[in-house]
Amino acid sequence: MGNVGAEETSQIQREDMEEVPDEQEDIRRLPPWTKQITIRGIIASILIGIIYSVIVMKLNLTTGLVPNLNVSAALLAFVFMRTWTKLIQKAGIVSAPFTRQENTIIQTCAVACYSIAVGGGFGSYLLGLNKKTYQQAGVDTEGNSPGSYKDPGIGWMTGFLFVVSFVGLLALVPFRKILVIDYKLTYPSGTATAVLINGFHTPKGDKMAKKQVQGFMKFFSTSFLWGFFQWFYSGGEQCGFSNFPTFGLKAWKQTFYFDFSMTYIGAGMICSHLVNLSLLLGAVLSWGIMWPLISDNKGDWFPATLPESSMKSLNGYKVFVSIALLLGDGLYNFLKILIFTCQSLYDRMKKRNPRTFPEDKNQRDDDLQQNEVFVRESIPLWVACVGYLFLSIISIIVIPLLFPELKWYFVVVAYVLAPSLSFCNAYGAGLTDMNMAYNYGKAVLFVLAALSGKDSGVVAGLVGCGVIKSIVSISSDLMHDFKTGHLTLTSPRSMLLSQAIGTAIGCVVAPLTFLLFYKAFDVGNPNGEYRAPYALIYRNMAILGVEGFSALPDHCLQLCYGFFGFAILANLVRDISPRRVGKWVPLPMAMAVPFLVGANFAIDMCVGSLIVFVWQKLNSKKAGLMVPAVASGLICGDGLWILPSSILALAKLHPPICMNFLASKKA
Repeated sequence: MGNVGAEETSQIQREDMEEVPDEQEDIRRLPPWTKQITIRGIIASILIGIIYSVIVMKLNLTTGLVPNLNVSAALLAFVFMRTWTKLIQKAGIVSAPFTRQENTIIQTCAVACYSIAVGGGFGSYLLGLNKKTYQQAGVDTEGNSPGSYKDPGIGWMTGFLFVVSFVGLLALVPFRKILVIDYKLTYPSGTATAVLINGFHTPKGDKMAKKQVQGFMKFFSTSFLWGFFQWFYSGGEQCGFSNFPTFGLKAWKQTFYFDFSMTYIGAGMICSHLVNLSLLLGAVLSWGIMWPLISDNKGDWFPATLPESSMKSLNGYKVFVSIALLLGDGLYNFLKILIFTCQSLYDRMKKRNPRTFPEDKNQRDDDLQQNEVFVRESIPLWVACVGYLFLSIISIIVIPLLFPELKWYFVVVAYVLAPSLSFCNAYGAGLTDMNMAYNYGKAVLFVLAALSGKDSGVVAGLVGCGVIKSIVSISSDLMHDFKTGHLTLTSPRSMLLSQAIGTAIGCVVAPLTFLLFYKAFDVGNPNGEYRAPYALIYRNMAILGVEGFSALPDHCLQLCYGFFGFAILANLVRDISPRRVGKWVPLPMAMAVPFLVGANFAIDMCVGSLIVFVWQKLNSKKAGLMVPAVASGLICGDGLWILPSSILALAKLHPPICMNFLASKKA
């Protein structure tokens, strides 16, 4: 997701091959790692990090589905710095040239910043701790013990993020050479980002970048102005273009309508066609077929007197069937990646020589140049080990103080196991580009919920999930960044420092961004825009860990068995069938999202997919060049409008018009 087109990628790679002599000269005059991090770069990183933190927070709190935005961040970094250097030059001020190393550092720092908003649990395990989610799960539900909630606060959230996030930066530093150079893992997202950055900093790449910048700015301004225009008509519940009954009022009641969201149209342009079609299939299966049929059994399957939001009513089926799909998909992929990782490691140990270089001499020389830069400024082993031990001790002290339900010895075990889990996850991500951190977190959630007992199980499970997930995810992200740095001749020391700076900024920006949404909008309302579906899903997974299957409503267990089996079967068919068949098998994890959220965002994303499909048919070369830029512009413009709209909401300034749609009297 989010990669440049295949033709553009190959063109960039050919250009890089043609410029090997220049690159050899670059190695001799590369600036030291301390000069690769610049003040202007840090400022650009903060601005990009804030913009993307707002965007991904909206995605987290609406559907929980966040596409890979790394390539988009690299493009925006290039836009920022090229604009800055041109303005400086016009003012007659001499500035240092903008290099691929500085571009890489900015992208790394910005991604580290907004990654905290993506993976910090604001739409899942941390939000699952709040009182509203506790009430939605059912105050009288067995296992959902009274008082087992903690409402969001800037202090404890920032402290928790600081103690769990920085440990992940050091967990795999000793293994960076093994994973990137010795095993030559591809890390597809990191490689795609490096290809894009290297392409920008070539003569032809500069022309390509100018076209992308123009496209980005055009659609950025269009998206921002559209958000501003829509705001005037949204003065009430179910008002405005976001509630336009595109397919009629009956379909609208089942969430089948196009809501004119530029964010999700852009996300649909970045995501693959299979992801978008899987979302639509899940929406049709759930909101089009299953939920209406289950609602017809009100009074038989569940008491008619219960509100729809009760976990023993229709909402229970929505939540637990979603969990079954997610767990089936997660378990299959976890075991597949684990087996694949173990097999690959075993094969390498049998060979006893993990270094493998392509036969092509030019490519081999290029590899050696990159390896020389990567190894030349290594990070001392003692720094990583002492840092990991020191930060782990702080976490072991602080986390039980913040959450007494999670005992200190569980935290100790987590930090002992974390490097091994991180290595397995990072190795698998290097082979497949799949970050399985959430699945490690879910496994820990069930174990801790079961071990901690009824009174403490829910909170201990959610917090323990966050600890492991954060460490495993951040260490894997760092390896992607190291791969990008390896291919762009950027020092590992400057990469690690920029990641640390971005993480520190993110630990402050992400809670502030979340609280902006939390105060300005009705976050967690199952009928509102900011449903935050994964908060309820994670809390109910913890309750399931405490209580077992007794937490399920009637006939829900049979449905869960069916969808759990379907998730495993679908993945199995995709892997063992010929590619022409497997490419049409839907993705269970994508199908699960609309089960709880609704169909409207899936329609938006399919519109984005349709735009890309038609564009590729009309002009595939231009589509490969411009799709990332146009999609980024749509996402960033709509995301930036959230800031003024939330400030207006906090200031009690409401839209002047409510545009909604009613059935005619004759109808």
